[in-house]
Amino acid sequence: MRILVVEDEKKIADGLEAVLRREGYEVDTVYDGINGLDYMLSNIYDLVLLDIMLPGINGLDVLKFARGEGVSSPVILLTARSRTEDKILGLDGGADDYLTKPFDASELLARIRARTRIGTNPNQDRLAAGDIWLEKSTQRLGGRSNSVKLGNKEFQLLECLMINRNHIMPRDLLITKVWGPLEAAEYNNLEVYISFLRKKLRFVKASVEIVTTKGVGYSLEEQKDG
Repeated sequence: MRILVVEDEKKIADGLEAVLRREGYEVDTVYDGINGLDYMLSNIYDLVLLDIMLPGINGLDVLKFARGEGVSSPVILLTARSRTEDKILGLDGGADDYLTKPFDASELLARIRARTRIGTNPNQDRLAAGDIWLEKSTQRLGGRSNSVKLGNKEFQLLECLMINRNHIMPRDLLITKVWGPLEAAEYNNLEVYISFLRKKLRFVKASVEIVTTKGVGYSLEEQKDG
């Protein structure tokens, strides 16, 4: 399960990330509203922890814009504001839950478990694109005649491409989502895993393919005849 933390106080953000990673979650952390919105719009997160008082764009505006763009990930707002009207404003703005700082880590984890349970049903375990499916619980890719188990990085990469099907995903964004910040010398990791996925798509006889837009990134699209 992948969680996005958007929190401008670095000590709090890093503490949240450490707690979540100890619980087995995959975590991306950003420290301002602009990057928070950019990451949310990738729509790959199972849950978002979103501070309200953020530089760049405040959390409520981030949430409003993301909801308007169809982002459906559960969002728990984190804020020092404790007034009832502030909570109502956040919940009416599209948040699923609200935690007032300071809060206990065990309460946060319980709320995360509750919100991710609410959003779980059998249909959400599978993503589909064209004639392929990707099963989250087993990390299997299936097609017309075969299925194959994906490695963790392959799964995360294909999941991102399937969620954003027919849209070009910038190379740097894919790298950050799957590997986190990398040294320049390690950037060929993406090309290697794209090659792995193309082979597996051919193995399952997929009608979709990973298309390269030179100098920009990759997209998952229907194969063109001829």
